[in-house]
Formats: sequence, C-alpha cells, structure tokens
Amino acid sequence: MKKKNKIIIGSRGSELALWQAGYIKKELKRIHKTLFVEIKIIKTKGDKILNKALSKIGDKSLFTKELEEELLNNKIDIAVHSLKDLETSLPKGLKLAVVTKRHPVEDVLIAKKKRLTLASLPENAIVATGSLRRKSQLLHLKPDLKIVGLRGNVPTRIDKFLKSNWDAIILARAGVERLNLKKHISSYIKTYEIVPAVGQGALGIEINEQNKRAAGLIKPLHDEKTFTEITAERSFLKALGGGCQVPIGAYAIIKSNGLYLSGIVASPDGKTTYSKTVRGRKNDAVKMGRLLAKDILKAGAKQILNEVYKS
Repeated sequence: MKKKNKIIIGSRGSELALWQAGYIKKELKRIHKTLFVEIKIIKTKGDKILNKALSKIGDKSLFTKELEEELLNNKIDIAVHSLKDLETSLPKGLKLAVVTKRHPVEDVLIAKKKRLTLASLPENAIVATGSLRRKSQLLHLKPDLKIVGLRGNVPTRIDKFLKSNWDAIILARAGVERLNLKKHISSYIKTYEIVPAVGQGALGIEINEQNKRAAGLIKPLHDEKTFTEITAERSFLKALGGGCQVPIGAYAIIKSNGLYLSGIVASPDGKTTYSKTVRGRKNDAVKMGRLLAKDILKAGAKQILNEVYKS
C-alpha cells in the first residue's frame, strides 16, 4: 500500500522526458510541501528502436505502452507524456487527467548559418528530420530539398547535425528551449509554413481512473485553455484515424472571438496537401475537430489515407 505523502511519476529516460518529469515533480512539491515525489524511468519500444523511421515501425503507443502498463498495474501513480506521443484512444481504465500550460508550439530550423530560414535555404539543401509530417510539408514548400532521416533524443540529434554535412535540421521549439539549447536555433518556422504535430508543446499526465488520490494531487497543474486547444486537435486526428505513417498536422488556438483550428493532411512526397482553418466556439472543440476532418477528407485527403494504409 502506497504512502499518502508519496507519488511515483513514470517517465521515459531521455533528457527531454526527464526534464518533463522533473518539471512536474517540482510543481507538485511547490503545491504540496510535504509530498515525496519519485521518478521511475521506464524504457519504451520507441526508445529501443532508433535505427528505423517511426513511420516504418508502427505507431500504436510507441512511446507510451510500457508506461501505461505500469499505470494499469499500479506500479506508478502518474505518467508524464509529450502530448504529441499520446494516442487519441487510451487503454480502458486510463485517462488523460491533466494538460499543462502549453509551450510555444512551432518547429524551429537549426543550421550552422545563423538566421537561416526555410526561404533562404540554398537550392538542393540537405535537411534532416525523423518526422514524416515535417518531411512532407518541407517538400511541399521546397521540392528541391534532400531530406534525410534523423532519430534520437534532442541533444543527440543536434550533436549528429553539428558533425554532419547537412544544411539544417528541424526540431520542436519546446524541446530545444526546455533543454536550454536555444543558442542553436537559427529561425522559428511559422505554423502556417509547417503545421505542428497534434498536441505539440503540451504535457499530458495520464492516470489510472481508479487512482483518486493522484487525480487530486495533480489537479492544480491543469490548464483549461491548453486542454480545449489540444482537445480540438486530438479530435481531428482521431476522426482521421492517422498516426506516424501519415503526414498530419493540427494547431488550435483560442482567441478573443473563438477557437481556431487548422489542420493538414499531406501525401508523403509533399506533392499533394489538403489544409483548412475553421473557427467555432471553444465549447465545441470535439465537434470542430470532427467537422474539420470530414471537410478535409471530402476535399481529397481520403485518397491519401487509403494509399498510405494500402502500401
């Protein structure tokens, strides 16, 4: 039986995952002064297979399954995830209990030449990324680019780049800045140039539905604005049935006149993209995601999804 003044956080072992778990630990201890917080490192399938693109090894719970098994077996109290890694349908008995305030969502260009932008990349430049979403949108913007695969944690990817002959790499701003690696950023990519991954920049805390004590302890960390925004994005992704094998992006933001949701579905080669932005009430986040998915599928994205899953 667990002590009432202790909580166990499950986390992956990468630098970024440990930063995220450490951030949640610090916040919990700030709110609950006498709480003892332990971080338990759990290795996932996505951490073990680093020599293949994510789109080639499947996408169902690559970075979450082992953490979720620990939750279901009550070995940990909470699991901290980058929300972009979390499946839109969770295993029975688990729930997304808390979403923290979101970091800026855009991707960044890291290059050896400072202030280099997507527009100023030289012709036939070599750009590295492990993301099919980024690859397809890059090729749509600049078909001459040569895209090479890149996996691993954030510092490893930056280190590989610095030792390479590549012109640039693309990473999420949140991960780079959270690890104090901002000095490597050459430019920030607008969300209309490369639409971010669903949930990018936000942290999600997953719990066992039966663990009321943990739910109560983490409740003060919840940010309702971010939750509404990522709910719209996740609803869009869920309605499309997509994952790592299909280039899909979404970005929602609450403004003074409503909730805006942008979505994109692209062919892997970047030649064809379907994108749209809708506006609605923030209380209709789930409905907006479904409607946007329906519109984009109707416009032609259904053919892309069918071809990807058929191949």
